[in-house]
Amino acid sequence: MDLLNSQNNRIIPYDHKLAPLFIRNTLHSLIPEGTKHIYVVGIGSNRISGDSLGPFVGTLLSNLFPGHLTVLGNLQSPMDAKTLIPEFTRLSLPENSFVVAIDSVLGSVGIVNSIVVREGALLPGEGLGNQLPPIGDCSVMGVVLENDPSMECSLFITNLHLIYTMAVNIAKGISLAVRQYFNYPSNHPILLHH
Repeated sequence: MDLLNSQNNRIIPYDHKLAPLFIRNTLHSLIPEGTKHIYVVGIGSNRISGDSLGPFVGTLLSNLFPGHLTVLGNLQSPMDAKTLIPEFTRLSLPENSFVVAIDSVLGSVGIVNSIVVREGALLPGEGLGNQLPPIGDCSVMGVVLENDPSMECSLFITNLHLIYTMAVNIAKGISLAVRQYFNYPSNHPILLHH
């Protein structure tokens, strides 16, 4: 997947202090008018540090906007390769739903340690060679490692600080987008635990 050259990608350094605002602005521009509910699908595993980005984001966003945001996949019950298809296909999403898929991915050297936000579905499991159906109306990807087949095991030893910082920035960005889109008051909390 060439994340660098696609025109619709917003590439954000994972620890940029304005990362949540960049994510919010990009998501806000992608949410279609008339959307009534947003689903966040945090894809990944709670057993592999490099693959735990999606579940981390899911945990940080749980129960924040119960009327407008449903989170699928968190650290307690992750949406990994085994659970994703049965869980997701069981869901019948109401009309006017917008799905944001989150996953950690491997990418070219130039964008490692970046958060990539783009329109369109993501292909979960691609980095680990799993064939899973595309998920999401838009994708938020954390590029955690270089796409190098010899480094497949590196997902197990990925820096957790990187994953956590990415997760907090992504969760804040999504939360700000939901808060703005559904006109919550500006003092509505944007993260559960901070």
